[in-house]
Amino acid sequence: MAETDPRPNPAASGGGATGRVLAVNVGIRLPLVVAGAGTEAVVLSAIRKHPLSTLHHPIAVGVHLRGLAGDEQADLTVHGGRDRAVYAYPIEHYTWWNARRREAGVEEAERPLAFGAMGENLTLQGLLESALWIGDQLRVGEVELVVRAPRQPCYKLNAILGYAQAVRDMVRSGYSGVYLSVATPGVIRAGDAAVVIPGPREVSVENINRRTNP
Repeated sequence: MAETDPRPNPAASGGGATGRVLAVNVGIRLPLVVAGAGTEAVVLSAIRKHPLSTLHHPIAVGVHLRGLAGDEQADLTVHGGRDRAVYAYPIEHYTWWNARRREAGVEEAERPLAFGAMGENLTLQGLLESALWIGDQLRVGEVELVVRAPRQPCYKLNAILGYAQAVRDMVRSGYSGVYLSVATPGVIRAGDAAVVIPGPREVSVENINRRTNP
């Protein structure tokens, strides 16, 4: 049986947060140079996403049971399949990541991270990890998504953010974003509201992140 979260259960009052989609991002499999133990290797990855739908150009992007139209996934052990079809990340964490990259001396760190820089499909505003629990539904336009798990970052995050401690920083900060499954396919546009429909509220995303980084 899953460990229950010690915090009060917001579902008792029917409460649920609301945010909005700032960008819908997709990417294709491309070679990615990764470093480790003094060597470099090239792997295939679709972690680099670019915005397809933004507030300035809010085109509709199809969402199916295994992800977004036009989006590819290279390593299904970390992103992909039914339970990790869509990855969402809060824009509120971008300021922190920009500062960390500058502190780490990343080349071109003065240029702010663009939508999709964390490898996310949905860049959200107003929905932090603290507002989400496993099993919550996220209703975005006609699409219904289900919160499945926080991200457990892999070494590729170090490569796209440009410094070797990025994975460590995500784990320690709890700025993980969330993986979502697709309960009801449809289309999503930038500017759509993202409404949380509380689920059983037994385990929170924050609680899982705390256990990952005791």
